Amino acid sequence: MKFARTVYGIAAAYGFVSLAPLYFLMGRIGQAAPPPITHPEFYYGFVGLGLLWQLVFILIATNPARYQPVMMVTILEKFIYTVPVIILYSPGKVSADILWLSLVDPVFGMLFIAAYIRTRSLPANG
Repeated sequence: MKFARTVYGIAAAYGFVSLAPLYFLMGRIGQAAPPPITHPEFYYGFVGLGLLWQLVFILIATNPARYQPVMMVTILEKFIYTVPVIILYSPGKVSADILWLSLVDPVFGMLFIAAYIRTRSLPANG
């Protein structure tokens, strides 16, 4: 259970550190990777939803055995961004920088799979 707590705790911390600054970088992102963002509601919605998932990771870290059914959804969450980025990279629609940054998520996804497997046989009240 300690492994799962650690993995989900680190994932949440990494997520907060990497996502929270995006609230203040919308203009800069538009300059660094044109064109400028034209639908800020989607941008801020993405950032907010990403931050919300960090709260789910914290919840799971408090008692991985209890929240083990939710772990399956978090595994999918870790691949839902990278798969389209890989697909978009192959015809040149996203840069290599975006591709490399997206590869952090499947690393956490694999760790989430390991955490799920290691907590499978634990009682939910542990």
